[in-house]
Amino acid sequence: MAQIKFENVSYRDGENTILRSLSVDIEQGDYVSVMGPSGSGKSTFLKLCCHLISPTEGRILLDGNDIMQQDPIALRKKICYCFQTPVLFGDTVEDNLLFPYSIRKQNPDREQIDSLFSKFHMPPDSMKHEIKTLSGGEKQRIALIRTLLFRPEVLLLDEVTSALDVDNTLIVENAVKAMNQEGITVLWVTHNPEQGRKYADKLLTIEGGKIAALEVLR
Repeated sequence: MAQIKFENVSYRDGENTILRSLSVDIEQGDYVSVMGPSGSGKSTFLKLCCHLISPTEGRILLDGNDIMQQDPIALRKKICYCFQTPVLFGDTVEDNLLFPYSIRKQNPDREQIDSLFSKFHMPPDSMKHEIKTLSGGEKQRIALIRTLLFRPEVLLLDEVTSALDVDNTLIVENAVKAMNQEGITVLWVTHNPEQGRKYADKLLTIEGGKIAALEVLR
C-alpha cells in the first residue's frame, strides 16, 4: 500500500486549473525529486500532500485513508512542509526550538537538539543567537531543525536551498539524505537538474499541471 496516493486529483483556483487528474503513488521511504517548469503546479502538489489546500476533484490517501477525513493537526504531525523562505519567530534560535516542546507540554529533548545541530553543522552556542543576526543559510537550517525535532513521516521541501550558497546547500542536502536513510519519506521540489538526480530514487516531472514522467533513478 502506498504511503501517499493521488487518485485523479485536480486543483482549480477560480477559473484557473493548476493540476489536472494527477494519479501517483509515493511509497514509504521514497526520496522523490519534483521538477518541472515554473508555474507547472509543483508547489501546489506539495500543499495538497499535507492538506494546506484541498483537491477540487479526486482523492488523496495517506496510508490508505482519505486525508480529507483526517484531523489536520494530527496529519501535519506526520507530514511537514518546509517553505522556500524560512519563517522564524521570537528573538532567538532558542525561542524557535523550544516552541515545539512547549505546545506539546513536554520538556526539551536536549539530546535530540544536539543531534540535529550536529547533522546541520550548527554550533551548540547557536541557541542563544538572535534571529536578526543569522545568515540565510543559518535561518533555513534552524527552520529545518525545528521541523525535525518531532520526527515526521513525510518531509516536503519546496526549493529550500534555492537561495543558499554551495556550502550551505551541501549541508542541507546531506542532512536530508541522512533523514531519508532513517526512514523519512522526502519530496523535494527543485529547479536544479543536478540536485534533482543527486540523491533521489525517483524523479517526478510535472508540466502544465500534469504528470509528464515518473522516472526511477535507483
